[in-house]
Amino acid sequence: MAEKLADQPNSGAEYVFTDEQAQLRTAVRKFCAENFDEQTVRALMESEPRFDPPVWARLGGELGVLGLAVPEADGGAGGTLVDQAIAVEELGAALACGPVFGTVLLAIPALVAASAGPVRDELLGALAEGTRTAAFAVPDQAGAFDAAALNVTAAEDGTLTGTVARVVDGDAADVLLVAATGPDGVALYAVDAAGPGVQRTALHTLDLTRPQATVVLTGTPAQLVAGTGEADRVITHAFQVASALLAAEQVGAAQHLLDLSVEYAKSRLQFGRQIGSFQAVKHRLADCLVDLEHARSATYHAVWALTEGTDDPALATSIAQATASAAFAKIAADTIQVHGGIGFTWEHQAHLYFKRATTDAALLGSAEAHRSRVAELVLDDATSERAPWVATGTQ
Repeated sequence: MAEKLADQPNSGAEYVFTDEQAQLRTAVRKFCAENFDEQTVRALMESEPRFDPPVWARLGGELGVLGLAVPEADGGAGGTLVDQAIAVEELGAALACGPVFGTVLLAIPALVAASAGPVRDELLGALAEGTRTAAFAVPDQAGAFDAAALNVTAAEDGTLTGTVARVVDGDAADVLLVAATGPDGVALYAVDAAGPGVQRTALHTLDLTRPQATVVLTGTPAQLVAGTGEADRVITHAFQVASALLAAEQVGAAQHLLDLSVEYAKSRLQFGRQIGSFQAVKHRLADCLVDLEHARSATYHAVWALTEGTDDPALATSIAQATASAAFAKIAADTIQVHGGIGFTWEHQAHLYFKRATTDAALLGSAEAHRSRVAELVLDDATSERAPWVATGTQ
């Protein structure tokens, strides 16, 4: 390991955002402030669908932030995964209502990884433009494709039959990307969510801003997106990108809560003093800052590693998810504590973020599950000849 690190050129830092990326962050933050304020979010999470389609279309067509990592030839912005992570971070900070998880985190990366074809090309362009939305109806185990859990089968005539539980954004998506087992193995298909043989049952979930549904397919017509030769690679790539981008969303939301708590600690007076001057409060906020910075570093390292093709992607994304999930959950709970009595009321926005943190911590695997995977990769399955490692960012 020491020799490997010593060979790395000391030519710069990993985490240096460009001026264009700073402008992107500013633009997305401004858009969110105008369209996803707390009052709007509360109204949208109780509406059907639970997002504003025209606003979603503006995110894609006007800002171009839905397909930042999609090549221009495929109808995207031709940016990088780092650009996409910056946009997702700001959407997470605003608790933006919309099919971010199903469309941006999973469906688009899967289509980018799939081979070009009429079905894939048309759908990818529509998703990047925001004119259509998608959900990813594929089972996972801690953010990794779980082929053993597949119970959707593909018939010889191309129809699908089976059930997929807890599909995020599956209640209102236009298209479902479904993994199914056929005569030749596992393949990925696109299904018209409003087509024949599709039954969607909305679930009552903790986080009202992130809807889920159970999808039942009965002889449903489907179009092939990725055949048996590449489906496993495409799905694995989608889950790895989603794990990194979900961590970015968690970082954005956690940063918003920490900013909220710091401002409250400065303005709230008790015994004639700002509550932020008390050690119990300022030490809690300092711990939150440390957790957040650890999560941010791990997250952008994973995004950078996926972009540059370095590191073991399973290891980098699991480290990011384990760190970001735990940090967001802790900061959300501490935000309620810092705000005292008002923090426990439904009227305060802290509860919205607390429920998002609890839900996100279960999506794509818990922090404990990802720590277990890291241990397996580093300790259980590693060999002296090929030990997994994470770059220091100096290359």
